[in-house]
Amino acid sequence: MVPQPVARSPDLAALPTPVSALLPPAAYPGPVSNETPRDPGDVLVRVGAAVFLVGAVATAVTVVPLLLDLDPLPTAAYLVSMLMGVGFLISGAGLLRSIRAQRRQARAAQ
Repeated sequence: MVPQPVARSPDLAALPTPVSALLPPAAYPGPVSNETPRDPGDVLVRVGAAVFLVGAVATAVTVVPLLLDLDPLPTAAYLVSMLMGVGFLISGAGLLRSIRAQRRQARAAQ
């Protein structure tokens, strides 16, 4: 089998024109932001997610002694594990608030 020569890509630094001149023009006429618009419920969703994670960790911690036949944890640990449901409710409230704000904004645009 005869080895084939490998085609090399041109060195962009050796080109006489700048690389930006070779690229097609941008699709947008102005600068583009990667920042998403904030809805009123965004903070509630983030707080709810954090509370949910704390409750999930507490649930895992309270279940481990039951699986390993150890002494169960005090009642306070089980109460902290209920934060999972509370976080879910907080996130749901934030989601509903965002939906309501987006509907209001859509109605105003019409």
